[in-house]
Amino acid sequence: MAEVCSQCGLPQDLCICEVIAREQQKIEVKIERRKFGKKYTIITGIKKEANISEITKKLKVKLACGGTAKGDQVELQGDHKSRIKPLLVELGFPEETIEIK
Repeated sequence: MAEVCSQCGLPQDLCICEVIAREQQKIEVKIERRKFGKKYTIITGIKKEANISEITKKLKVKLACGGTAKGDQVELQGDHKSRIKPLLVELGFPEETIEIK
């Protein structure tokens, strides 16, 4: 028998918790200048239910940059403000919930 998700009650292969978590988030993207004038793209508002480590991995591959997931934020090396919104939409986040500052 397949394991059942404790949140939605569906079998693990049909679980929709991650999809629901992605639709209910308000994501903010901003650029931060750090040591030696380096720029970092900071993405906040992604909850852990949305598998933040997997999202970070996919963004790093698509943008060809380094980065990390710290708590509920993703830090990517470089200024990717202009390219990040279509990638987040491709990963399943609604376009109207993504705010670029």
